[in-house]
Amino acid sequence: MIVQAKRDGLLAVPSKYINCVDFEFQTISGNRPAVVCMVVCEARSGETRHYWRDELLRMSHAPFDTGSDSVMVAYAAQAELSCFLTLGWPLPSHVLDLYPEFRVQTNGARRTASLLDALAFYNLPHIEATLKESMRDLVLRGNWTNEEIEQILKYCSSDVDALVALLSTMGDSLDWPRALIRGQFAAAVALMEHAGIPIDLRLLRRIRRKWKRVRRELIAEVDRDYGVYDGETFKRDRFSRWLRHMEISWPRLASGLLDLSDDAFKLQESAWPIIGRLRELRNTVRQVDLDGLQVGYDGRARTSLRPFSSVTGRNQPSTTRFPFGTAKWMRGFIAPSADRHLAYVDWSCQEIGIAAGRAGDERLADAYLHGDPYIAFAKQARLVPPEATRDTHPHVRNACKAVVLGLNYGMRANSIALQAGISVAEARQLIDLHKRTYRRFWEWSEANVNSALLARRMQSVFGWHRRIVGGERITSIMNFPMQANGAEMMRIAAIGAMRAGVEVCAPVHDAFLIAAPPERLEHDVETMRAIMTKAGEVVCGLPIRTEAKLIRYPDRYMEDRGIEMWNRVVRLANIPSAHFSGKATV
Repeated sequence: MIVQAKRDGLLAVPSKYINCVDFEFQTISGNRPAVVCMVVCEARSGETRHYWRDELLRMSHAPFDTGSDSVMVAYAAQAELSCFLTLGWPLPSHVLDLYPEFRVQTNGARRTASLLDALAFYNLPHIEATLKESMRDLVLRGNWTNEEIEQILKYCSSDVDALVALLSTMGDSLDWPRALIRGQFAAAVALMEHAGIPIDLRLLRRIRRKWKRVRRELIAEVDRDYGVYDGETFKRDRFSRWLRHMEISWPRLASGLLDLSDDAFKLQESAWPIIGRLRELRNTVRQVDLDGLQVGYDGRARTSLRPFSSVTGRNQPSTTRFPFGTAKWMRGFIAPSADRHLAYVDWSCQEIGIAAGRAGDERLADAYLHGDPYIAFAKQARLVPPEATRDTHPHVRNACKAVVLGLNYGMRANSIALQAGISVAEARQLIDLHKRTYRRFWEWSEANVNSALLARRMQSVFGWHRRIVGGERITSIMNFPMQANGAEMMRIAAIGAMRAGVEVCAPVHDAFLIAAPPERLEHDVETMRAIMTKAGEVVCGLPIRTEAKLIRYPDRYMEDRGIEMWNRVVRLANIPSAHFSGKATV
């Protein structure tokens, strides 16, 4: 039991009622949560109530005030709000999620931010991690005795006591208007996780049954061009020999060993297309049993979106359980149904628009707003004539694209040269042209870095803080404003979609996958695009452009880079009807 904490922080809460809430629930692979119990404490009065699931299932709404005079407090609130949705309850008007509020106060200085971490940070009493784990196992087990039911309710109550103590300690330091926006995003995340991503479950099961054989044959088939696998194991020494044979330079770790991270493969792929197939194979081989995708009984894939988990405030869902985090070819399992079609709506060149708007660089903004910022840079730098297009000058555009995108990340001449397929001298010349063309952007970027190093902190437009503790890469500091404000843009758009009644299945870095009945798809796409453009204006002052791809039944989602591997897999699995030909749907 958490001891009574000081209540001074509660005085800062701008609500009549403060309901600290915790649910216990069971989860079965890809399905919505099965509620076990709930405990709620009204923090001002101290009144605590306990409810077992049979009581909760009979209720049509929460047994506490969720109106405009109240705030619901939770830790990682999307889990509690998912239970609201499973029970069919209306969502609260106001949500305070202490997880992102603890993250925003310690972001950059701490990597972990569980409830126990937060309690320990503020020197508040808490149960041991081992006890918490054992109680969670008990909840998941089911078939409880009366004594075990009492234990579970007591455990759930201890988390509510912890919430009261934590809020009492943190209340005075919270940025309330922005905290409530983050709480609204938790509600939007709960709705996305509740919806899930539609999966062709029948096809997935067919390939799963044959996967061990298909995986072995896939490695043997693709590896013929590389010779870097020993059975099912990627061998660093064989890869090193292949690189020397192909005369491909490769980034190395501080230890001198080849960097085998996916980021390194992604970087090299742009310069050496032959790397693309090997990268896709490595990401595929990670799927040992193809059970990474957690698909529910309703054919929807669900996993935690892990909002606010990255240092920039972006979501960080599992790369093996989230369909958009897996190998490119596996996205072919994403498919609409006859009564629910899909659309992929994304921001166009989002980070360039953010840089232009936040920097107040009129030339960069003009390049962005005219549609193709890469050929626009080439024109502004007088590398091509005014009438040039992406079709008439593809090589110049490609080089300018590498510079415009790479410099947002603080990329240096060597890397830009590699990506653009030009010499280092040419890359340096293009970087110099970029600095002269977009002087205001560079002044703003350098001021951001200097301010961060002096003040030891940075923040986005809606107050997502990052502490600078030393040892950070300058490139990471340079890119923080684009990534953190991109995350803010996504949060504002997700909240807007929730209020407009658009069914969002998933956020995907700078895009959303939405679903709608066939007759309403185009309407919802236009609604979503308008919301996303407006979110861009709110965050950076520019109307960030959007694009949309519609995926109507019986088509399926796919990206061009995944087609070759998808076709290999379905051929080896002997499912010819699932082949792709021509351009991908997305």
